Amino acid sequence: MSAAVHAEWTKARTLAGNGWLLLATVALTVGLSIGVLLATTCSRTECDLDPARLTFSGIQLGQVIVAVLAVAAMSGEYSTGMIRTTLAATPRRPVVLAAKAVVVTGMVLVAGSVAVSGSLLAGRVILPSNAFLALGGHHVLSLTDGPTLRAAFGSVLYLILIALLSLGVAAVVRDSAAAVGVVLGLLYLFPIAALMINDPEWQRHLNQVAPMSAGLAVQATVGIADLPIGPWPGLGVLAIWATVALAAGGLLLWRRDA
Repeated sequence: MSAAVHAEWTKARTLAGNGWLLLATVALTVGLSIGVLLATTCSRTECDLDPARLTFSGIQLGQVIVAVLAVAAMSGEYSTGMIRTTLAATPRRPVVLAAKAVVVTGMVLVAGSVAVSGSLLAGRVILPSNAFLALGGHHVLSLTDGPTLRAAFGSVLYLILIALLSLGVAAVVRDSAAAVGVVLGLLYLFPIAALMINDPEWQRHLNQVAPMSAGLAVQATVGIADLPIGPWPGLGVLAIWATVALAAGGLLLWRRDA
């Protein structure tokens, strides 16, 4: 296993595109978070918006780059034919997928941690300056606060699970464009479908099983009782999606020809 991980890490770090994708993940995540924070104002005497969700809102854009990065780790080898060399060097195919998962997790962990830290810093600077915290009765965001720590830590875990989901889908689909399309469809079509349904109960059920809606519940620090699903159970739903995708990808990688 260690040899397979080393081989995958060597491939990952020698591809210039991966570095740019990781930088884009950080830049777009922090950039969108700053934009949302600057655009948020509270003109009422009370403000019930969630400061943590606003601060980490850039995750919804950063996850797209993370998905592309993870898909490329698997599907890119099929497009170049490199997968034959990889499987010849490591005949135990589930080990190949596991090694890719370890390397992708490590890269996303680093990029996600930097992106979340940058967003948190932006929230600490911008929210007090636009009187949001004063009107909402909130404190300055700090990792010493349990809900804020959970939102920050959960946001990094969310990105990792999105990467693993994308890796599994890529192992099933093989084609990069199709795999990215499937992942983005899973992430964004569920919330769109929920908005188009008039029945509140069905809306709630869709948001409970949707990978993005359920997973991002981990960012909530306000009105948790009113959420369709709790923070950690919501992240658990996304973990189930990722596990199923990886299991299906591993099975098909084992049974199909390269």
